[in-house]
Amino acid sequence: MFTVSELAKRTDVTPDTVRHYVHIGMLKPERNPHNGYKLFTGEDVTKLRFIRQAQSLGFTLAEIGEILNHSMAGGSPCPQVRELMQRRVVENKIKLDALNALQKRMEEALLLWENIPNGQPDGDSVCHLIESVTLLNPKA
Repeated sequence: MFTVSELAKRTDVTPDTVRHYVHIGMLKPERNPHNGYKLFTGEDVTKLRFIRQAQSLGFTLAEIGEILNHSMAGGSPCPQVRELMQRRVVENKIKLDALNALQKRMEEALLLWENIPNGQPDGDSVCHLIESVTLLNPKA
């Protein structure tokens, strides 16, 4: 049996991380009847390492909870994991495409601004640098 600090050391996380997982119900420690300390088992070490590995692959804590529950109910969570990962890959691709488009617009704006002098707001214009890009990019 391990205390919060011992579990944290064994799994390379902070004690606060262990406490958070207990708070949200992902870990369910026993209590030492003599001092009330939370006590964890080797199973908790495995579960916490799994949680961290799943997070490193982009799974949310809610998704990890569902995966753990499915597994604890005796079913294979693998089909669910594949579906979640496939969906996340598509979502990330869309986000990356949007981020690359933004990066291109930003680089083009900097090139455009190289020879434009600074200006002052005049009531009709707030910042002519940004406004010059908006006019060039009517989709925005």
